[in-house]
Amino acid sequence: MADDMSRKIEKNDSEWREKLTPEQYAVTREAGTERAFTGPWVNEHRDGTYKCVCCGAPLFRSETKYESGSGWPSFYEPIDKGSVEEHADDSHNMRRTEVVCATCDAHLGHVFPDGPRPTGLRYCMNGTALDFKPDDASGD
Repeated sequence: MADDMSRKIEKNDSEWREKLTPEQYAVTREAGTERAFTGPWVNEHRDGTYKCVCCGAPLFRSETKYESGSGWPSFYEPIDKGSVEEHADDSHNMRRTEVVCATCDAHLGHVFPDGPRPTGLRYCMNGTALDFKPDDASGD
């Protein structure tokens, strides 16, 4: 069973386009970025879990979300060390660290070393790349 959970979800381009809105596709599959303060979840304050919009993998918990003022949902740590992967990103004449979903390789955003305690990290995520499941929601 553990092997099944660690497998990457792979879909072809048309399958992703069918599943996602054009904006979700642009952000998650083409490493785009939504404009600051325009995406969902920036002002979300309920308790719950933020999941990958592409595959539904749990990524962040509301307890680690904080107001960074950046215009994007920000977290100081992922739900689990294995839920995201980090890659060097030297695009746009900047040196950054890209964050992707470990399950399906969806581009989520970037992580910066200017966050609050206890980690000092700011996972600056595109809200478009996330889905939110409140703790008080019925169903799965």
